Amino acid sequence: MARLRLKNVNKRWGSFVGVDNFDLDIADQEFLVLLGPSGCGKSTTMRMIAGLEDVTEGEILFDDTVVNDMDPKDRDISMVFQSYGLYPNLSVYENIRFPLRVRKIPKEKHDEMVMEAVRMTELEDYIHRRPAELSGGQRQRVALGRAIVRRPNIFLMDEPLSNLDAKLRVSTRAQIKNLQSKLKITTVYVTHDQIEAMTLADRVVVMNAGKIQQVGTPTDIYDNPANVFVASFIGSPAMNLVQGTLENGVFEAEGIRVEGLPLAVSGNVTLGFRAEDAEIVEGPAQISSPVYSIELLGEASMITWRLAGSLVSIKTHKEYRADIGAVVNAAVPASICHLFDTASGERIAHG
Repeated sequence: MARLRLKNVNKRWGSFVGVDNFDLDIADQEFLVLLGPSGCGKSTTMRMIAGLEDVTEGEILFDDTVVNDMDPKDRDISMVFQSYGLYPNLSVYENIRFPLRVRKIPKEKHDEMVMEAVRMTELEDYIHRRPAELSGGQRQRVALGRAIVRRPNIFLMDEPLSNLDAKLRVSTRAQIKNLQSKLKITTVYVTHDQIEAMTLADRVVVMNAGKIQQVGTPTDIYDNPANVFVASFIGSPAMNLVQGTLENGVFEAEGIRVEGLPLAVSGNVTLGFRAEDAEIVEGPAQISSPVYSIELLGEASMITWRLAGSLVSIKTHKEYRADIGAVVNAAVPASICHLFDTASGERIAHG
């Protein structure tokens, strides 16, 4: 097993900065997720860990060994990619066995090791099939089996579920979580899907434009986003964000007024709150404005207003109905609100 450290790692191509001063300590057996939009530097970071990209500056350490100049084959890692990368002419059994042959592991150990990986990925009924005879979810499980068969020190997974449909994504996500808990191998997982990050990770690293925006448990990042970017990226729907002014503990913007906020803060601020934390009410409230849209989500209804140029949504019970254009009120108590500096986007501490 391995502790993984990235010490002030940078990656540049000429004047373009792909990863900027990435500094992080990943504990042995931790499941860490790199989360962010396309082009944020998360896959480049993973490729540097794997040795597929050179580090421009900084150090990558496995335990206490600097691996910057170590070939990928010598780093004792296994990777699972977005594309399954299976050999079409080989059976499931032989695809999973392939890393053992490459590593020259004694042949008498192969069957036991392959069948253990087959059982863990629930592929017992498919070992004689070839990739063309498998569904997308089954192919991804073969790729997982191939990655775990020799028990590497570190797993690297680069958007492994992005080619699967929604239903398969849910079931395969559960399988990855279960496998990692059994294998207890340090895992770095790259995704742009915040649901994957929130459900899989011990810790999440939110990245944007090559920089770390926040590191924390899924609960920490959801409940206490460090800045407007994190608040707008995490959650389904994302946090409501409304620009306005705060004076004497009162936030005001078009269609919304919230009292009881910190008195020490004043000026232009961005108010944030989660859709599930506010509620529709009949009487006077913090929001009173015409409905912009209403959506039935199945388990809930989503009411949306346009306030101060921003769309603001609140979840309510699934039976709720309102006409578009009708004035609807919502309670947004100060206790559920977050404040961000409008100029910098950074979170404003309430204390």
